[in-house]
Amino acid sequence: MCYVTLLSTTSEDDLARNNSGLVTFSRVLPGVPEEKYLRYHSKWYIGSKAGCSCDFRHLVASSVPLGFGEPEGWFPEDRENIEATKQVISVIRKLVSAGAEVDCVDAWAHGKEEAEPLAGDLEVDLAEVSDARFRFFEAYRFTFTSRT
Repeated sequence: MCYVTLLSTTSEDDLARNNSGLVTFSRVLPGVPEEKYLRYHSKWYIGSKAGCSCDFRHLVASSVPLGFGEPEGWFPEDRENIEATKQVISVIRKLVSAGAEVDCVDAWAHGKEEAEPLAGDLEVDLAEVSDARFRFFEAYRFTFTSRT
């Protein structure tokens, strides 16, 4: 079991150009049922250095009320996980700035044939959420905007 982070967009850009040692964008989707929640035609799997999506910043569904937030000293996070998450949100920010529609689903790969229901749908205004504060929320679909 592991996290699976999926992205869809109206952009035709090759997101694999943004691959690094910490992040991999792949058009080959992992085949999880939560793929059905993606809205746009260009679909991507976002892998971390571990191959799955586990090495990004995540909040489990029950912790989502904590919201977005910078890493805190009392809750140690791996520096590479923080950097990997910043790289992903930077790519998303570029897509939105270029006028593309972008959404993202963060799911726990549970080995079932049916998707778990989404815990929620959130609009993420990138004008209000800095790269350092961004983290994925398990079982939520994000729709990214920028009001500036």
